Amino acid sequence: MSTPRPVLVVDFGAQYAQLIARRVREAKVYSEIVPHSMPVAEMLAKDPAAIILSGGPSSVYEPGAPQVDAKLFDAGVPVLGICYGFQAMAQALGGTVAHTGQREFGGTTLAVRPGASVLLHDLPAELSVWMSHGDCVTGAPAGFAVTAGSPGAPVAAFEDVAGRRAGVQFHPEVAHTAHGQAMLTRFLYDIAGIEPTWTMGNIIDDQVAAIREKVGDKEVICALSGGVDSAVAAALVHKAVGDQLTCVFVDHGLLRAGEAEQVEQDYVAATGIKLKVVDAAGRFLAALDGVTDPEAKRKIIGREFIRVFEAAAREVAAAGDVEFLVQGTLYPDVVESGGGTGTANIKSHHNVGGLPEDLKFALVEPLRTLFKDEVRQLGLSLGLPEAMVWRHPFPGPGLAIRIIGAVSAERLAVLRAADLIARTELTAAGLDRDVWQFPVVLLADVRSVGVQGDGRTYGHPVVLRPVSSEDAMTADWSRLPYDLIARISTRITNEVPEVNRVVLDVTSKPPGTIEWE
Repeated sequence: MSTPRPVLVVDFGAQYAQLIARRVREAKVYSEIVPHSMPVAEMLAKDPAAIILSGGPSSVYEPGAPQVDAKLFDAGVPVLGICYGFQAMAQALGGTVAHTGQREFGGTTLAVRPGASVLLHDLPAELSVWMSHGDCVTGAPAGFAVTAGSPGAPVAAFEDVAGRRAGVQFHPEVAHTAHGQAMLTRFLYDIAGIEPTWTMGNIIDDQVAAIREKVGDKEVICALSGGVDSAVAAALVHKAVGDQLTCVFVDHGLLRAGEAEQVEQDYVAATGIKLKVVDAAGRFLAALDGVTDPEAKRKIIGREFIRVFEAAAREVAAAGDVEFLVQGTLYPDVVESGGGTGTANIKSHHNVGGLPEDLKFALVEPLRTLFKDEVRQLGLSLGLPEAMVWRHPFPGPGLAIRIIGAVSAERLAVLRAADLIARTELTAAGLDRDVWQFPVVLLADVRSVGVQGDGRTYGHPVVLRPVSSEDAMTADWSRLPYDLIARISTRITNEVPEVNRVVLDVTSKPPGTIEWE
């Protein structure tokens, strides 16, 4: 089975474009995001099953505002307009959009009009939806039935069922809109007539076939980091080509307690993958000796990783005809890079600039159409250990950038012990999946006065930094139960002698970042 016809999400600069694409996929329908600047002919060349016009920050009648080419509506493709996309759609089809001065932002009561409606069928006569607009549609295009209104938007939804077109002023993709997912699903199934075939089983079958066709009988190499992206990408490639794949795990000695063993033992046991382990902890520690600047740490770790991986890759290549490199590139990476074209980079987990030019590998990126939540589902479907699939995002430079100050074996041991306690207690409380990331930071260059027993101590503070987020672009500190924080603090100060104070970071992002360095 080949990749199904996409639902194209046309991005007009919306903060929710990726969320729309994810909601479509939650309805088991494949989606792709394209920029509003893409010519209609190029959109139609993708043979879309439907098109969704996203929201955006512009006003449709401002000079230079992005518009919808009316040719889009002549192609017979089902279209749904959302917020700005709704207004641009109305204007392109002969409706009217005006600035009435009645802005609506946030939760708003939608009044559903009596009569036939596909999107709003059998929903309450009044429901709360999420609005974000200053302009509004004041007159629907010919052939469209107005199906709902709000205090600030006389035309808050319209439909042309015969023409397979609909639009809404509000945001059905956000959780704040009641029955929003049901509305999107009704557009996809009932108006656009799309079958829900985008499932994990089909994704695996599609990718296995595509990888086999691309790789043939050649050898493949993959750099495993311990993170979910590279682990799932490698498992998928292994399912396709078996022992033609060799994974290289560079143990730089900067992982948390148990993570190296998780890769070397649990992952191999679950997948049967050929794994080459390179113990380079001594090399990385020597290179980091005395370095305190965080950017310098990152560059050193990136440089050393390239060198170690290059040597390992040459050893693997010497034993076979290695032509392909697996990368765990995800769909947000592709979107944010303008399409994902360019030269090979080892990304994300190691903050590495790029491979040496004399390592000529073609890329295999089996996850480049998937979002993070889909990758986790795929990992579980492939039989990977849950602890690895649900692992919190972890920086490529590892604990080196969670030590404020120079990195040493002793300081790494202190931080590992404190971090393990925090993670163990979070898991015991059943809150692992409520937290996006939980950095534990050692203030190695700071001393704190304390008292234990009858003696005065002069130890290090440790910072707890639990955060909640959907995409790491913004984040807020996680409101963990006080008794959980207290248990973590008590255990760390009792069991890690070098630490005598535990503090909680309650800064959001922005203004702070998730990591301290």
